[in-house]
Amino acid sequence: MKLWQTLACAAVVSTAAHADNDVFVYLTSSSLQTQGMAMVLAGQMQQQGANVSVLLCDGAGDLALKGHESPTLKPRDVTPAQLLQQLMAGGASVEVCALYLPNKPATADALLEGVTAAQPPRIAEKMLNPAVKVFSF
Repeated sequence: MKLWQTLACAAVVSTAAHADNDVFVYLTSSSLQTQGMAMVLAGQMQQQGANVSVLLCDGAGDLALKGHESPTLKPRDVTPAQLLQQLMAGGASVEVCALYLPNKPATADALLEGVTAAQPPRIAEKMLNPAVKVFSF
């Protein structure tokens, strides 16, 4: 019985610690270096155990478009879009803001696989959650 209680307590502690690692990265900048730095930092947080969610708005939304091209950044010679795809491969959720597609104009078919349009009530809830760390670029 004690073993089960210990395991149950460990699961609760693990879940609580996991929730404390939720990170929300909100990127609006169309600046290549700002986009790159946001993706690099999000990647580092992910590597250190954070659950990363990314919201792309305005010029940054273009990172989520199929076929998006931009110059590479030194020293790794990668683009912000490539870094975003690495984040997604690591389990990050990526959304474009609700205003992005209608004002592009484009449809969800233009987005990379796995990227969706954000639902404002859910994003607001995430931003207000004190357990979620919010970073804006």
